[in-house]
Amino acid sequence: MKMTVVGTGYVGLVVGACLAETGNDVTCIDVDEGKIGSLRRGRLPIYEPGLDELVRRNTAKRRLDFETALAPSVRDSEVVFIAVGTPSDEDGSADVQHVLGAARDVGRAMAGHTVVALKSTVPVGTARRVQAAIGDETTEPFNVVSNPEFLKQGSAVDDFLKPDRVVIGAEDANAAKLMASLYKPFTRTGAPIWIMDWASAELSKYAANAMLAARVSFMNEVANVCDAVGANVDHVRRVVASDLRIGSSFLFPGIGYGGSCFPKDVKALARLARDADYRFRILDAVEKVNAAQKRRLVDKMVDVLGALDGRRIAVWGLSFKPRTDDMRDAPSITIIDALLAAGAEVTAYDPQANESARRIFASRIGLASDGYDALKGADALAILTEWNEFREPDFPRMRRLMRDALVFDGRNLFDPGEMRELGFRYHSIGR
Repeated sequence: MKMTVVGTGYVGLVVGACLAETGNDVTCIDVDEGKIGSLRRGRLPIYEPGLDELVRRNTAKRRLDFETALAPSVRDSEVVFIAVGTPSDEDGSADVQHVLGAARDVGRAMAGHTVVALKSTVPVGTARRVQAAIGDETTEPFNVVSNPEFLKQGSAVDDFLKPDRVVIGAEDANAAKLMASLYKPFTRTGAPIWIMDWASAELSKYAANAMLAARVSFMNEVANVCDAVGANVDHVRRVVASDLRIGSSFLFPGIGYGGSCFPKDVKALARLARDADYRFRILDAVEKVNAAQKRRLVDKMVDVLGALDGRRIAVWGLSFKPRTDDMRDAPSITIIDALLAAGAEVTAYDPQANESARRIFASRIGLASDGYDALKGADALAILTEWNEFREPDFPRMRRLMRDALVFDGRNLFDPGEMRELGFRYHSIGR
């Protein structure tokens, strides 16, 4: 099948490459000529495990192409995916202007019946607005489908190739049937394909991410109570996670959530509720807890070190989670900004996000070539992302490099008793 994907961000690239992998002819569209040129040369603008190999293989087989001109590809396509960004507006709502702009462009380019699938995360009512926007530009027959993505950065390729569910919101049975056929190669192990109305499909993505964000904030609050009363959150978490009604996912305490989804989607769902004259009190609390949690590690540093002015702090981990270079709303930004405001000197290292950090902080922090380089002369180490390479470091080497063997572990990577035996002063979350 011939199809077009509008947008070459995390979602668009994964969607295009994975659909090409099953034999479809896919053209990915972006207005950024530099990005398209890099993609044609096999250079990806993002780090996502397995995606570069998928892009190279399908580009070589001529099943995947990258263009700046939308119209020629749309004219030949049966399905067009819109996967452009929907950033948070100042009031917390999702800004859908790029979605609507892409829809109008698609409408002007159609040359026959087309199914337009919304992959962008959008608020309830957007599919209807997209239908109107396209209808204003064309007399060709078309259908709009809401097809939210449930991809986790760091495992997005696996999530698409082996989904745990597929959601299709459609008002036309034939359009829903066509979309379901696209996903059959990925759902052979029994993953359900849920077909529903537009509004339910649009809301499902926000509801899922808001629930996960709520679990993160809830467990961070439990960890803070553990700190206050002398309990160990590891023990508490295991008991909670063993309850089959609850499960273990997203119950690891730390320094708060970040990234491109949770912060934006929580804000958007809360705003959607307010627009419907309902106050989503739980989400208000989730946001407040998350904002406070990002500062908790700095508060611990001040409690131990006193004034941070002139202190040298090493940072391990900058991306909001492992296996990505994405620093959007990463806790590391809030923490490093607070350290710098307090007069500390920061040298950081991340296996993938150093370049992202350079764009954010410029010369305000030092960026090391590896984790040990960041430790030289440090008064303390702050661990902000749980990359695998940080889990089994050379502890004697760390002690030799640091001015003071002091570790603030925002991801609870190490056992407190073992760290004490190794000669470190060790502070973690909720233990």
